[in-house]
Amino acid sequence: MKYSDITIRDRNPVKRWLQRRRFADALGVLRDVRSGNRLRILDYGAGDGELVRQMAGLADMDVLVFEPTPGLMAEARDKLAGLGSVAFADNLDAVESGCFDYVFCLEVFEHLPETETLEAIAEIHRLLRPGGLAVIGVPHELFIPALFKGLFRMSRRYGDFDASPGNVFAAFQGRVPTQRPVAEMSPGFRYHFHHLGFDYRKLEKRFQGRLQLVGKWFSPFPVFGAALNSEVYLLFRNSRPVLPSRGHG
Repeated sequence: MKYSDITIRDRNPVKRWLQRRRFADALGVLRDVRSGNRLRILDYGAGDGELVRQMAGLADMDVLVFEPTPGLMAEARDKLAGLGSVAFADNLDAVESGCFDYVFCLEVFEHLPETETLEAIAEIHRLLRPGGLAVIGVPHELFIPALFKGLFRMSRRYGDFDASPGNVFAAFQGRVPTQRPVAEMSPGFRYHFHHLGFDYRKLEKRFQGRLQLVGKWFSPFPVFGAALNSEVYLLFRNSRPVLPSRGHG
């Protein structure tokens, strides 16, 4: 099964629409760009490359696709084969610090355990130039949105961690289940496969230790804020210089 089969081509029409909408909401930050310079953009945890495919033509840019999972990287290479000015990397160790104008990171942090979360935040901070922007998109897994999502998941796979009535009701009340199952998506790469248990508010605080929050919006219906939306987007600016960490040139 390809990644697109559970996202933009999912058998459920509502899920297909939501997946397509999240790309449009994230890319909105590029639509009004009036820079005379060629932009350098990183898609951090790019999945199958769909965001970059939709990004093409929005601005004059060079894009680096970072995806550490071999299967998803193969899908991204295949999908983006016809696009120029796109490079691929399965690690970022050799990438120069402070070289990107924008870093996009969608549907990644909800899957990362604590240690991996802190490492990813530090790496995004390292790679973003002073004044550059990071667009972070994550699911909203609390309160009413958690209830709707939980009911949908129960209709497909009742009894799983994220489709258990007890866990869904706890998230509906704002009590995030803490014992989230951890597996390996690829050797040595720890991963939460379930979204339930993720709290975007904690992620926001962790990022603000390094970057400045300059925007926040919810999707697909921004007017309803956190009450009735399935996604949240956090926009951060790198407001101070970054020193290369050990091991980076």
